[in-house]
Amino acid sequence: MTALVAGGGGALGSAVLEALLAARRFAHVKVLATRALGTAMQGLEPVIVDDFGAAPAADAATIADAAVIVYDRERHANGRELAFLRPAPQDLSAQARWLQQRGVRALLVVMPHTPAALPDALKAGLANLDEQAVAAMGFEQLVFVRSAQAPANARAAPWLQRLADGLLAQAQLMVAAPNQPVRASKVARFVAELAAQLGAAPPGTRVAPPELVWQAAQLRDPAPLVEAWLAARELPELSAPQRRW
Repeated sequence: MTALVAGGGGALGSAVLEALLAARRFAHVKVLATRALGTAMQGLEPVIVDDFGAAPAADAATIADAAVIVYDRERHANGRELAFLRPAPQDLSAQARWLQQRGVRALLVVMPHTPAALPDALKAGLANLDEQAVAAMGFEQLVFVRSAQAPANARAAPWLQRLADGLLAQAQLMVAAPNQPVRASKVARFVAELAAQLGAAPPGTRVAPPELVWQAAQLRDPAPLVEAWLAARELPELSAPQRRW
């Protein structure tokens, strides 16, 4: 199978690319670009496009089996990010149709790994109105991955650990673990695992809630959690990670 990423220039998008390549679960990993990449990760195939969302030609070739659209804030770490195509959230429907008409059967739409990294268009809610339209397009697999957020009832189990957490937070002005932002690399591993397992899952439209994304980011290996969620089995109990002191 072939995977394609749109939005590979941001912090989360580049992490998703790395996770897909490192997992070696796809024969080919592609990324949409606006121009040739001066340097690229080993095994990464850039696909140069002029208009992501334009109607394809009648003989448009299959571009990928699974696609991941990552909406993320633009970063300016170096000039290489400018070569990656940056999808606009308000064009979600056109982008999904563009991918579907090029053979994509499984689509993942990924929000930034933290709510603070939401692009302005998503903060305004522009893309939310298009989700129902995308769901009606008939993808075999469609997953909307929300920004990670700890569940309200996630607490460290032992009372002594909870006491230690409170004392440390007051003494050192530390942010409680559930409120700390998750790492982009952790969410990217969850997204890559989702993309790899979707082919064997029952077809349908799913929404990965913020609590599920947060829980996956706490695990060394998100594969069992992803498998249970896709199979609609009971998930492991949510709990806050213990702080070492």
